Amino acid sequence: MPRPPRRRACLQLLASALYAAAPGTLHAQPAPTVAAASDLKFALEEVAGRFERESGHRLRLVFGSSGNFYAQILQGAPFHLYMSADEDFVFRLADAGRTVDRGRLYAHGRIGILVPHGSPLRADGELHDLAAALKDGRLRKFAIANPEHAPYGQRAEEALRHAGLWDAIRPRLVLGENVSQAAQFATSGSAQGGVVALSLARAPSVAALGRFELIPEAWHRPLRQRMVLLPGAPAAVRDFYDYLSTPAAQAIMQRYGFAMPRD
Repeated sequence: MPRPPRRRACLQLLASALYAAAPGTLHAQPAPTVAAASDLKFALEEVAGRFERESGHRLRLVFGSSGNFYAQILQGAPFHLYMSADEDFVFRLADAGRTVDRGRLYAHGRIGILVPHGSPLRADGELHDLAAALKDGRLRKFAIANPEHAPYGQRAEEALRHAGLWDAIRPRLVLGENVSQAAQFATSGSAQGGVVALSLARAPSVAALGRFELIPEAWHRPLRQRMVLLPGAPAAVRDFYDYLSTPAAQAIMQRYGFAMPRD
């Protein structure tokens, strides 16, 4: 049954208004995608926001565990820049012929213990109180990223092993899919604390939820964080890759606790 002329005219007017309000949407290209380790969540959003304002380019940031992104890139995921929390994943992709080159270091990360307000635990970087809590029954759940694919989870395991706590704490672990989820567990009541990235603990929204103390660097392998362009990366992503080495970008990264590369 045909629409009444007045209704048809209204629909045509509405369609014209929507098209005029969003010119070019039918032909707009999707923003290029940056696959970034989840410890970068707050720092990279700020860096990318500044880059977009200065350059006019748009980027799509996707955060997750470096190991999962590695597996997805091997399977052909349509990413354009990969920012890993562990350079070994970049080297393995390069050896498999999946990258433009072997990339460059963009930061060194740190881990520490995050304890929410009201927790029976103390934020003790050398984990003495965590050891005591395991013995006296104060500790029920403790969060880290999954060591099977998350570099920050691997370093958390190494630190807990160094402290002699790994075997005792394993039954109480809550594993995040990535370090950002581990931080959520550590501050939301799902756990009484956790080992997370300094860069997340520095974010005001996380810092307001608890107390944080660095774990000694010597207790785990370094977190050498490397990025690499993937084949077909458009100009916007290549520009962002270079922008990450500028003083403006590095100043933001340092504010979130990252050390800048020295080699």
